[in-house]
Amino acid sequence: MIIRIFQVVTRPGKEEAFSRFFHDTAIPLMQGTPGIVQVLPGAARPETPREFSFVMVWESLDALKAFVGEDYTTPHIDPAEEALVESRSIKHYDLAA
Repeated sequence: MIIRIFQVVTRPGKEEAFSRFFHDTAIPLMQGTPGIVQVLPGAARPETPREFSFVMVWESLDALKAFVGEDYTTPHIDPAEEALVESRSIKHYDLAA
């Protein structure tokens, strides 16, 4: 299994708009995606109000690639969130038993 950690930093002043997108669109989308075993969404905290994340456990690299394509190491975002996001990062790990 593959752990995928996706982190986003919003543009200043876009925290509320991104939070709505995160809760109303992104979380339900990821929870309903085939190949995902577990989704752990991380919402902003008072000390990091512009940071959001997803920790996802995928059943396999093939399942992840079926969702994001062959270039799975580049963080992809929905075009609707492009104006809200200042930066994003992605990391992958093998799940240790």
